[in-house]
Amino acid sequence: MERLQKYIAKCGFTSRRKAEELIIQGKVKVNGNVITTLGCKIDPEKDKVEVEGKILTPEKKIYLALYKPVGYISSLYDPFGRKTVKDLLLIKNISYRVYPVGRLDQDSEGILLCTNDGEIANYIIHPKYKIPKVYEVIVKGIPTEEELKKLREGVILEEGKTLPAEFVILWAKGNISMLRVVLYQGWKRQIRRMLSLFNYEVLKLKRVQIGEIKLGNLKPGDIRFLTKRELTWLESLKA
Repeated sequence: MERLQKYIAKCGFTSRRKAEELIIQGKVKVNGNVITTLGCKIDPEKDKVEVEGKILTPEKKIYLALYKPVGYISSLYDPFGRKTVKDLLLIKNISYRVYPVGRLDQDSEGILLCTNDGEIANYIIHPKYKIPKVYEVIVKGIPTEEELKKLREGVILEEGKTLPAEFVILWAKGNISMLRVVLYQGWKRQIRRMLSLFNYEVLKLKRVQIGEIKLGNLKPGDIRFLTKRELTWLESLKA
């Protein structure tokens, strides 16, 4: 037996949290009966589950690590005709129905997780789970220790105060430095906006790790399936 909301997420329809909302809203049926309580359990082998009129069937979960190059947006479609992650998937003949998880702006590069697992996507994205995202950032200028302290403790942006983060200088040469930045949330162009508060221009931004998923030897545009170790880590998030 399996909780109804978990089964909906497993089928790739949406995240478990969103599934709970749909159940409460009366948009889920089991064997033709509307279910509105979250404690419902089903037998995936015998019960027929419908969400908003669509009968669900479990789909094979796909987890891909993709190196998004600069110039592509983290989306499957763009009304302005910009290059998207979907273009990269097509180039590599990836036919799985997956979508990119989280933000990585057009001017940035690095690792993206692409999956059809809505539950995992929610764990990766939602700040309450505190999944670290690691970046290597080259900036014009060398931040002072006082400025780094403020960035670590949190600064005020449009959305509010940023969560505590890690900012460390890896090297500095002339008027250029590289920072290792670890964030636990993902606001739009967050690192660039944080550094701009202290008048530092980001010259290059690359995400090298999401939790235990590492960029490794991937080149821009490359795609690979996750390793056994990375998959084990993802499964641990559901525990």
